[in-house]
Amino acid sequence: MTDTPTPNVMLFAAGFGTRMKALTKTCPKPMIPVAGRPLIDHTLDLAKALKPDRVVANLHYLPDVLTSHLTPQDVHLSPEMPEVLDTGGGLRHALPLLGPDPVFTANTDVIWKGKNPFALALQAWDPARMDALLVCIPSARCWGRKGAGDFSADTDGRLSRGGDLVYGGVQIVKTTGLADIPDPVFSLNLLWNQIATQDRLFAVEYPGHWCDVGHPEGIALAEELIAADVV
Repeated sequence: MTDTPTPNVMLFAAGFGTRMKALTKTCPKPMIPVAGRPLIDHTLDLAKALKPDRVVANLHYLPDVLTSHLTPQDVHLSPEMPEVLDTGGGLRHALPLLGPDPVFTANTDVIWKGKNPFALALQAWDPARMDALLVCIPSARCWGRKGAGDFSADTDGRLSRGGDLVYGGVQIVKTTGLADIPDPVFSLNLLWNQIATQDRLFAVEYPGHWCDVGHPEGIALAEELIAADVV
């Protein structure tokens, strides 16, 4: 394990959740119940288990609902108005709260079954070689995943586009490259592309199971995974 302190955490919670259809008409996607708890709390528990100094969540769609839920849990809020800034723009907008050091980012519409992905990433993080380390899952251990994988990794874990590995939504990333992107609204894919050109984009493979809860069918699948006897 590295000697790096636990990075601060950015939770992505600003999206409209359009794939959830009617379920997000009056409820932001991170607040949809899964196994009796808001979806975002499953990720928040994993993040807080590492005792970071600060957890930040971005907000845009139905922000009052998330504010009421997250503020008592000591989550700092990064509102995005008048427009939602996507993952890259949202992360850059939150940097005054997160600080200049490498950070965790986490999607809040997934369920992990097995080892804490934040702990796994921190154990594998090597800032001398890496500018980003993505927790990825082979597609055979992904529940509710639609479409092809995102990446393939070489024997050192260095990533390239296309392949069987699915990005699970948790990473450690250095944020300095965000300043080089002129767009106000942009995906973290742009930052990853920059990092990949320097051969500093890496993966650590998640040994457990993972479920995408970005669509309505994912809720039942996630609850099945939580209850399942799988490792």
